[in-house]
Amino acid sequence: MSDSELICLAVALALLGFASEARWLRFAHDNLTSMFPYLPKRPGYNKRLRAALPLVKKAIRLLATDTDFWFDNHWIVDSTPVPCGMSRPTVKRSNLAGWAGYCASHSRFYWGLRLFLVCTPTGMPITWALANPKIDERDVMAAMLDREPELAADRAGLLLIADKGFASKEFEADLAFQGVELLRHAVHAGEAPQGRVAAEVGAAADRVGQRHVEGPARSRTARRPDLRGRRRPRCPAHPRDGHGHLAQPQDRRSGPAIADRFRSLTTVLPAVEAPG
Repeated sequence: MSDSELICLAVALALLGFASEARWLRFAHDNLTSMFPYLPKRPGYNKRLRAALPLVKKAIRLLATDTDFWFDNHWIVDSTPVPCGMSRPTVKRSNLAGWAGYCASHSRFYWGLRLFLVCTPTGMPITWALANPKIDERDVMAAMLDREPELAADRAGLLLIADKGFASKEFEADLAFQGVELLRHAVHAGEAPQGRVAAEVGAAADRVGQRHVEGPARSRTARRPDLRGRRRPRCPAHPRDGHGHLAQPQDRRSGPAIADRFRSLTTVLPAVEAPG
C-alpha cells in the first residue's frame, strides 16, 4: 500500500463517520477491494498511520484551506486542562514525565498538559498546541505564531479575541508588529479599549437604550436592592387582622363556623307499627 492510499483511507474514515478503525477496515475489505488491492490488518494499518503522521497533518491542512471559513480574520484563543495522571506512581512512570506538570486550574488540581486552541467563530480550528500548564499563556501563543508566521500574514486586519490572561503590553506590541489586534476582557474596571476596538465598542454603547427609531426608549423597572449579606425580614408568625388561618375563598371566611356545617351522624330509622 502506497502512502497516498493510506492517507486516502484515513481521510475517508473521518469523512464517512466511522468511529472504530476495526469496523472501518472490515467495511473496506468488504466493499473497497477494487479501489485498494492490498488492505493491511489493523496492527499494520495502525503502524503505517502513526509513521505517516506528517502526511496526515498536511492532508488535514489542505482540507481546511479548501473552505471559506479558513480565511476568517477573527480568531478566538483559549486553553483547557488535559489531565494525564491522577496518582503518584502514574506520574513517575509516565512517558510525559518532564514535559507535563502540576497545575491548579479554576476547578481542580491536576497533573498533565494544557491544550491551546485557536479557531474561528464558526469553529474552524486554525492551530493548536499542547504545553506545560506552568508556561505562560502569552508565551505559548507567541510561539504558535512564530512557528507558522504565514497564518497571520495571509489575513489582513486580523482580530484575536482572548480572555484577560493574555493581557500584556509587551504581548500586544508583539501582536501589533505582526499585524494582529488583541481584543480581551478589561483587567481593571475603568480600563477602556483602544484603537478600532474602541470605535466598535463606542458605537455599540451609543445604541444602548434605543428601542425604536421613532421614539425614545421607555423607562425600565428599577432594580431590586441587593440583599446579599443582610438578614431579610421574616413574616409575622400570627395572622394579620381580617385574615383567617385557612386558605379559603373570600365568601366563606365570614360564613358559619366549621363545626356548624357538619351534619348529624345519627341514623334515622323508619317508624314500625306494633302488631295489633
